[in-house]
Amino acid sequence: MSNLILTTEKQGVFTITLNRTDKKNALTNAMYQELCRHFAYANETPSVHCLVIQGNENCFCAGNDLHDFMQCSKDDDLAALEFVKVLSEFTKPLVAGVAGVAVGIGTTLLLHCDMVIAANNSLFKLPFTQLGLCPEAGSSLLLTQKVGQNKAFELMVLGTSFNAEQALNFGIANQTCQPEELLTKTNEIALAIARLPVESVMTSRRLIRQGNQLALSQVIVDEGQEFVRLVNTDECKNILAKFFK
Repeated sequence: MSNLILTTEKQGVFTITLNRTDKKNALTNAMYQELCRHFAYANETPSVHCLVIQGNENCFCAGNDLHDFMQCSKDDDLAALEFVKVLSEFTKPLVAGVAGVAVGIGTTLLLHCDMVIAANNSLFKLPFTQLGLCPEAGSSLLLTQKVGQNKAFELMVLGTSFNAEQALNFGIANQTCQPEELLTKTNEIALAIARLPVESVMTSRRLIRQGNQLALSQVIVDEGQEFVRLVNTDECKNILAKFFK
């Protein structure tokens, strides 16, 4: 499993690299469990001042591995829901480097990041209703706050895809760059954060987020309940089954 998610730790920066490139970094249940462990390590380790999550210059994350997702949903063992909780409660600066496809959780996890750098080959998509599902990872709150209800409906119900420049305009990305610059720029930003006074950074981040935290926690619970309900409907099961015929 370790070759599907790589990690490095250097100069206060803990970097998680998704490395299932043959499947566009689609996440399995086991990968979600490993991500939870890495996030917990970064959160609990004093020498880690900033966490980076990235793929490579061509691909970030294609969302859930649907075959694995179907099996785990039958067993009622969706580690994705635990990862969402871990993500929302993470207390340290989180930086993402995005290129290529960012689908589903590949986009919604970015809403929890403090800095997002998007290569101009990025393509974002939230295909919730096309799969018979609903928004997750707090996106029904976080994305709506960024873009408003009408645009959020377009992105999360119609599933309209958008590019890096649009992500910048929506407030999802902080800056864009060329694909070959992505990993270097992401690391430079993470290092700049890691070099700042730690208590000052942690306090500032907490203050920025505290007004939203209670509402976000409840939204994530509500989304999770509806997500589990919908994934067990015949409509959703039939839609997912069609992908493998």
